[in-house]
Amino acid sequence: MINNRLIIAFLLISNLVLTQNENDIRQFDKTLNQFLNVRDFCISKNGDEVFFTVQSPNQDISQLASMKKEHNAWSEPELLSFCDSNLYLEPFLSADGNRLFFASDRPLNDSINVKKNFDIWYVERYNNHSEWSTPKNIGTPINSDLNEFYPTLSENNNLYFTLESPNGFGKDDIYFSKWENDKYSNPILLDENINSDGYEFNAFISKKEDFILFSKYNEADGQGSGDLYISKKDVNGKWKKATNLGIPINTNKMEYCPFYDEKNQILYFTSKRSNINSRNFKNMSDFKKHIKESNNGLSKIYMVPLKIK
Repeated sequence: MINNRLIIAFLLISNLVLTQNENDIRQFDKTLNQFLNVRDFCISKNGDEVFFTVQSPNQDISQLASMKKEHNAWSEPELLSFCDSNLYLEPFLSADGNRLFFASDRPLNDSINVKKNFDIWYVERYNNHSEWSTPKNIGTPINSDLNEFYPTLSENNNLYFTLESPNGFGKDDIYFSKWENDKYSNPILLDENINSDGYEFNAFISKKEDFILFSKYNEADGQGSGDLYISKKDVNGKWKKATNLGIPINTNKMEYCPFYDEKNQILYFTSKRSNINSRNFKNMSDFKKHIKESNNGLSKIYMVPLKIK
C-alpha cells in the first residue's frame, strides 16, 4: 500500500514548492522562549514590527504583545497598552499598519462588569510611533451572541474569521464577509471544500484572495492533531478542495495560526511540535537552557520558507 505521506507529497507538487528539510523550520526568535505559551503572529508590511499572544500555561491569562526591529534586532516584548484583565488574542495588522484586529471577551463597554462571549475588536493609531486607541467592537453583522475568532483581511478589506455556530458544517467553521459601501455584509459560510463536520479555524487570507491557509483538526489525511491546509481558487473564483501542507510543516502535534509573508515568501505558524532529546548536562543552567530553548511541545512561533505558486 502506498504510504499516505507520499500521496500527500505528490498532491502538493502541483500547488506548492516547499521545504522538505525540517532544519529549514526554525523558531521565530529565541527571545520568546521566556514565555510558556506564545501563539498567533502577524508581521508588518515593512517587517519591522510583530504582534503575538502570550498566555499562562492553561490559557487563563491571554494578552497581546509586540516587538519592534531596532538596529536589525528585535526589541524586548511589550504588552499592548489597551490590554486589561480580560482575554486578548489573535492579532491581525491592517495593510497600512494603523489598525489592529483581534479577538477578546472584554465587555462591550467599561460600564459593564460581565464579560461578553468572544467578539472581533480593533484598535487604531496615527502611525507606528503613536499610542493605540481604546478597543472598538467591530459590531454586527460580524459579531453576535456566538464566539467569533481569528480575523484576517484581504487587500480590499474583505474579512475572514472563525465562528462557532450551530448553523455551520461543524463546531468551528470559517466564514467570509465582504466589505462594500463602507460596511461589512452578512457573513457567508465557506463551502465544503474548506469546511467540514469537523473543526476548521485560524484562517489566513492572501492579499488577492487567491489562496487561504487554515487549520483542520484530526482529519483523515492529517498527522494526528491540528494540521495546516491550503486552498486556492479555480478559474471561476471557487475554492478548490483544501490540501494538507504535509510533513515537515505538519507533525503529530498541533499546528495552527498561520500567517504568510507574501513579499518574502515566509510562512509563520504556531506549533506544539516536540523533538527534544536528552543528553548529558554540564549543570542545572545547561539543563534549563536546553529545556527552554528546544522544540519542547509548548506553544511557539515558527517560520519556514514557502513558495506558493
